[in-house]
Amino acid sequence: MAERASESAGQVLELEDIQGTLLRQRPAPYAGAYVLLRIDDAVDGRRMIARLLPHVASAARWWDPPSQAWLSVALSHAGLRALGVPQESLDSFPQAFREGMAARADRLGDVDESSPEHWDAPLGSADVHLAISVFARDAEGLESLLEAGREALRGLPGVQVIYRLDAAQLPTKRTHLGFVDGIGEPDVEGAGVANLFQAQGENYGYLPGFGPTIKAGEFVLGYENQLGRLPPTPQPTELGRNGTYVAFRKLHLRVADFRRYLHDNASSAEEEELLAAKMVGRWRSGAPLVLAPDHDDPELAADPRRVNDFTYRKDDPAGLRCPMGAHIRRMNPRDALEETIADVRIHRALRRGTPYGPMLPEGQLDDDGAERGIVFIFMGADLVRQFEFLKAQWANDGDFVGLGTEKDPVVGANDGTGTFTIPRRPVRRRLKELPRFAVTKGGEYLFMPSIRALTWLAELEI
Repeated sequence: MAERASESAGQVLELEDIQGTLLRQRPAPYAGAYVLLRIDDAVDGRRMIARLLPHVASAARWWDPPSQAWLSVALSHAGLRALGVPQESLDSFPQAFREGMAARADRLGDVDESSPEHWDAPLGSADVHLAISVFARDAEGLESLLEAGREALRGLPGVQVIYRLDAAQLPTKRTHLGFVDGIGEPDVEGAGVANLFQAQGENYGYLPGFGPTIKAGEFVLGYENQLGRLPPTPQPTELGRNGTYVAFRKLHLRVADFRRYLHDNASSAEEEELLAAKMVGRWRSGAPLVLAPDHDDPELAADPRRVNDFTYRKDDPAGLRCPMGAHIRRMNPRDALEETIADVRIHRALRRGTPYGPMLPEGQLDDDGAERGIVFIFMGADLVRQFEFLKAQWANDGDFVGLGTEKDPVVGANDGTGTFTIPRRPVRRRLKELPRFAVTKGGEYLFMPSIRALTWLAELEI
């Protein structure tokens, strides 16, 4: 399926110029890899980008890539400098991006065991210049595209691969914690995402529900945002327009700890499942507690028109179904904050989660020492107002929902002393000694240029 542009409410998105991973979901099943590179020679770096360009899938042709494999490219601020981008352009990027994720760890809750000094090398270092993500339907397609990447590096000693992380959909098609992921992604104005999923859903895996349409400028630079403004765009326009910012996160998941916490705080397997659902806000199938408060409902979960069709202010104002501090209620409060925040849509971000590492055997409560977790990709036009706000305010601060110091029970910066409150009548339940289930192992702020901007970078003259 190919489109040159998509128009909605007067805004036309140049889909041919936008890297597909921003507006489109991966196929299912999939195999994938993240590869990080260091650029020691600007000329070699630009030549490599020129060679990669034919393999970068656009949002217009996402469903029809060569070899049924998908590749995207993003760069750190240090990477743009290493390519020889003029200082005037480098200075036009926002401060958060220029500083990088490691320098802003405190405000993200990356402290103690999640602090940058404990990250996996070279994550968080000045050596991370360029990131490539590669996904395919199977291992054969993945290897074919990776070989194209190796060919792009051939004869270019000034570019070095410094890190690779393989990731693939688990056999369960869920996360390591057992939950269906990717439900409730924003519907970007003009992107045609919901319509494309309706057309391709049978062939491309799970079809998530979509919430209210959000202005394209919240996610793609060069378009009007929810505030009715054009977001600040790096200069020149050829570099900034149709690009976006990426927060790349590697999170180690303590699956055994999560299972053991459920086991220790429940009296039966059924109660364990309910407790897990209360912490997340959905049953493992994806069925939301607001619509299925007492037991899982796989039929509801499988219906894309119903799985995301609920509000909090109208359907569950007191949190008796989905607790105020549950993960999905924190990450997207929907209409629950209408009296305190004018528009929660200015804090949304596009998300892509990819598991890595082997599954912990079903029912095992002891850690086997294996590396397993999830790579989280957050994409948006404003790192501070979107990603950092989500982490600092909604994940790690309970004040906005009247919970004081409580943090997100699943991804919050808990330290073994935290609590999680489950409202119920006549007496609420408060779980204590909440440990940290997601440990940050590294990350970086990246800029995902448009396809035209990649051409601009490849043709730079020093």
